[in-house]
This record gives sequence, C-alpha cells and structure tokens, in this order.
Amino acid sequence: MSDPLNSPEARRAGAILTIDLDALVSNWKTCADKAPTATTGAVVKAAAYGTDATKSAIALYKAGCTTFFVASIQEGIDLRAVLGNGPTIHIFNGLMDGAERDFSEHNLTPVLNSLGEIDAWGAYCTGLGKPLPCNIHVDTGMARLGLPNNELDKLSENPEHLSHMKLDMVLSHLVAGEQSDNPLNPQQLMHFQNIMTQFPTARGALANSSGIFLGPDYHFDVTRPGVALYGANPTPGQPNPMAQVVRLQGKILQVRTIDTPQTVGYGATHQAQGEERIATVSVGYADGYLRSLSSSGIAYIGEHKVPVVGRVSMDLIGLDVSKVPEELTRPGTLVDLIGPHNPVDEVADRAGTIGYEILTSLGTRYHRVYLGG
Repeated sequence: MSDPLNSPEARRAGAILTIDLDALVSNWKTCADKAPTATTGAVVKAAAYGTDATKSAIALYKAGCTTFFVASIQEGIDLRAVLGNGPTIHIFNGLMDGAERDFSEHNLTPVLNSLGEIDAWGAYCTGLGKPLPCNIHVDTGMARLGLPNNELDKLSENPEHLSHMKLDMVLSHLVAGEQSDNPLNPQQLMHFQNIMTQFPTARGALANSSGIFLGPDYHFDVTRPGVALYGANPTPGQPNPMAQVVRLQGKILQVRTIDTPQTVGYGATHQAQGEERIATVSVGYADGYLRSLSSSGIAYIGEHKVPVVGRVSMDLIGLDVSKVPEELTRPGTLVDLIGPHNPVDEVADRAGTIGYEILTSLGTRYHRVYLGG
C-alpha cells in the first residue's frame, strides 16, 4: 500500500490533516453505549465539524447510524445526495420562507422553531394532501431558536395546529450540559419532562454530546452527539472518553538562527534573548490556525515540545526549535500542531476558545488523509 503522507499531493502540500474515521465511529459507539435505550444520532453540520460531512457521514452510516442532524437546508440536500434515502436527516434551522418544497423533494425533516413555522408546514402538508414528518424545537432556557413558553401554551390550547403533519420528535437544547454540576441542567430536564407530557406520541431529544454523559434521565428517545464524535472532550475537567480523530501536521519550510536583538514576525512581538533557532512552518490563520495562538501555541516535533513565537500570520508561523536536535528540524519535517500530545481541546485552551472553533476552522489548503472508514 502506498504511503498517503508521501503522495505527490502530500509532497506539494504545506500541511497534512489526517482524519481517523475509525476513531470517529468508535466515538459514536461510545456515545451509543452510554445511552443504550435511545437512538444515537450524529450531528454532521459545518462539514462534520471540519472533517468533511460526506466522508464522515458515510462512515457513520456504514457503522449503523441512521439519524443525522445538520443546520441548513443545503447541508441536508448535499448529505441526502451521498447517503441516499436510507437515513433520516433533520434540519435544525427550520423552514426558510418558501423552502417547504425543498424538504419534501429531498426527504428532509424540518425542526420547526416557532408557531409560525408550524402553521406554514401544516399549510404545505394540507396543500399536498398528505402529512409530512417534522420535529418541534421547544426553548427550555437557551432563548435562541425554539418555541417560547407563550407559543407552547398556544399550541397546547389549540392542538389542531399539528393536525396536518406527522410529528416525529420534540427537541430542546441544554444551556450548560458540559458543566455537570450546573443547576440549569436539572431545571431544563424538569421543564422538558413536563413539555413531553403534551406530546405523548412524539420522541424526545434533549441530550447533546455532554448531555449524554449527564446520565440516563437526559437521554429520552434520541441523543444528538456532535463535537464529541470528532474527539473533543464532552466532560471537561475529567479524562476525555473520546478517541482523537484529527491530526494536523505542518511542514518546516526553513530554519534560521537569530540572536539578540533580532525579532520574529509582524509587530516584532518576539525578541531573541540570545541565540535561537527559529523554524518557519507552512500554516497560518488562512488555514484556520487561529491568530490568537500567537506566542501562546505549542507544537511537537516527536516528543519535543516547541513554542509558537511571534504572531501567527496568514500563511506562516514561527517555532522556537533551539532545544530540538538539528537533524529533526530539517525542511520538510512534519510538526504536530494538533496531535497526540496536543489534542484539540488543549489547542483551544491556548487559543482562548473552544474545541468547536478549532475543528470548524480547519482549512481547505491542507492535504487531507482519511484513515479507515
């Protein structure tokens, strides 16, 4: 078998992004094992958190996942084209004005977020002469999308709003599921339990990645793991139960020796404190390596930890490799920017953000290598 890291495409690339589809599937199975009485879906919005929705969804579908969630109609249309009509595909962002036909033509299930959307879907179903599936999103504390309490009361008082459609799921979203001791979690759980008594034939779906790990009371009928599938820790402060899915390796382009008072990069934000060897690596903020990692990011060359020095620029970063043997820092050497020693959550911490942003920022210029699946 040919070495994917030594293909012509890999040799031309400034960085290699390796995505382990077997690890992705393993993470999905871990989530399923935590909620054995529920259907375990998969959230594959935003290009499956930067990993490519086509490849990731196909791997999950082959492994037995038949329930997928995306944000937009177009994401759903694209996903339907590669998965066929087998799985259900649910669209979080609901109806767009005049887009009802897109849902029926592509066999997509809208998540209806307001009483107005419910009425619009009902009118469309009436016009077609057949009930079509839908979900209802109820707001239990996020104050974002979803029916607020006053609209939910109106729906309860006039259930005929739902008479022309086929209600599949009632969904809500946890505000602080990653904080296991946050009192908002049991408050939302109780609110959602009360709401579900109004919809005795519908399936309930409350738990996202972190919600799955809050315990069986939060599982209901369908769970919606998202970022955990891609290796981020759904239980911050505790050991990560998920396998690492992504590995980002940038190439060293050049190594230079500098000395006081020389500086590195834009703005001269790093000044040498004596002789230093600086490796310039072919990754920058245009590739999704965030500018906030300037002088705070960490990379690894094998077991050697090396700091990012100076500002992250559009296409390049500088690393202080003074303590790394010279034979390990030659041009073409691959440096781990996300990897076994610096997983996505640690990179996010150094960038002052969350793993979601690191993953969904993964750039298009990387040469991508997919393992397994």
